[in-house]
Amino acid sequence: MRIQHPKWWHGAIIYQIYPRSFFDSNHDGIGDLQGITEKLPYIADLGVDAIWISPFLKSPQEDFGYDVSDYYEIDPLFGSLADFDALVQKAHALKLRVLMDMVLNHTSAQHPWFIESRKDRSNPKANWYVWASPKPDGSPPNNWLSVFGGEAWEWDSVRQQYYFHNFLSSQPDLNFHHPEVLEAMLKVGQFWLSRGVDGFRLDTANYYIHDKDLRDNLLRADHEPSSEGVPPDNPYGRQYHLYDKSRPENFFVLKQIRKLMDCYPDTVTIGEVADDHCLVTAANYVKGQEHLHMVYNFRLLDASSNFSAKFIYDCILELEKHLEDGWPCWSFSNHDVQRVATRFSHGKPTDTLSKLLLALLFSLRGTICLYQGEELGLVEAEVPFEKMQDPYGLRFYPVFKGRDGCRTPMPWTKEGGFSNAAPWLPLYLPHLMQSVSIQEHHPDSVLQFCKQFLRWRKSQAALLYGDIHDLRFEGNILMFERNHESQQIALAFNLGEEEKRIEQKGDVKILKGHEFLFKCTSKSSLLGLIKHA
Repeated sequence: MRIQHPKWWHGAIIYQIYPRSFFDSNHDGIGDLQGITEKLPYIADLGVDAIWISPFLKSPQEDFGYDVSDYYEIDPLFGSLADFDALVQKAHALKLRVLMDMVLNHTSAQHPWFIESRKDRSNPKANWYVWASPKPDGSPPNNWLSVFGGEAWEWDSVRQQYYFHNFLSSQPDLNFHHPEVLEAMLKVGQFWLSRGVDGFRLDTANYYIHDKDLRDNLLRADHEPSSEGVPPDNPYGRQYHLYDKSRPENFFVLKQIRKLMDCYPDTVTIGEVADDHCLVTAANYVKGQEHLHMVYNFRLLDASSNFSAKFIYDCILELEKHLEDGWPCWSFSNHDVQRVATRFSHGKPTDTLSKLLLALLFSLRGTICLYQGEELGLVEAEVPFEKMQDPYGLRFYPVFKGRDGCRTPMPWTKEGGFSNAAPWLPLYLPHLMQSVSIQEHHPDSVLQFCKQFLRWRKSQAALLYGDIHDLRFEGNILMFERNHESQQIALAFNLGEEEKRIEQKGDVKILKGHEFLFKCTSKSSLLGLIKHA
């Protein structure tokens, strides 16, 4: 689909910040908003267009901010409303947009809404959460399971009913079938948009609505693989999640969110989607002008995926097949998955591979989410069991080590530079040699490559807004074209380690392992970026 009148977010690069681990300004071992503000010039210098900040609202931090206890207050760990306002002001002065991570599906069990809801079955917020009575034998109302392990139903002795939780038992799901819940959440969004926020990353955007009849999910046969992206020993992966998420009724919620966003010009939504058909769901969620602006999915984030030209080809092809007039969004890393430098390296991460991964990511059609440290080529950190913090990892260790390995502190200097105090997660010693201060002084570093590529990309309309054509693969070679108006760029990426001969636009070239080649037919210069290893 050709973009006639691009918005700021079409083709943008959005830099994701995990605030706990970005920069600690008050030296308590935990990153904070003032730390982000202090490092905004570094982010702006990368050449990105916006930042997405993972949750920083008031929370007991049982799931590190994804369990909100007050949607209108900043958690003291991270600062104050004044700190946030100052961050937004400085970001805008640096021409960076600011997106908040908004968790609407569930709250903390310490949220006043839930405290009131559990008092009895007739209070004003009695139906704000998903409550159900037990079966005659006292067991939960159905077979739904929690992503984080075990049953998705928790018995409440006060109310004498079960409540539903997709994640931790301390994260009860809100009942979006109840109109007051949606109304309350739209007011939350309005509050932050009025403070100057440029948009929201919507956590678990396909989870909002559950089946009203609480029907059992179907079970997978023994020979069938687990749900996509679910650790192999997690029973959650043994069900088809037909009734606890990705419900057709969810479109009504998305439409109401879009109506709110349309009242604030130039704001944007990015939905998070994780299910067995995440590319199809992502495409459906952005069709037309009444749903979300963008959705990123977990197909390229799945730890079980086999990095190959065919795999990338299949992902792009499937999304484009279903997308129609929607706009795509891609990411290779985030705070929930193993870092891409490790995940796609077959055990042999190198700077050459990291550069290829950045070039490939930045060349895909759509908006790109870049996770902090990805611009440095950081590998997944090894966190010893006694230092682990992630409840998901602690539940399934050692088969699944959780999400701590991608959340360790950002290495600013060869000594660390994150904090003068002991950090909440240990610094990973191999990261210190990949630190910002070291890479800034090496012209061939991953960081310098990232900056150079993004500066060049800003002047390439074909990469920002162009269609994607002639997508194909030959062995480990992935090839496609990006076209916009008079500009055409042909791209080839050798995702393997062996040297390969390719023919591109009539020219025969040799691509070494992890080397890529661009050929442009417009007047735009590609000097220094035509071929890179």
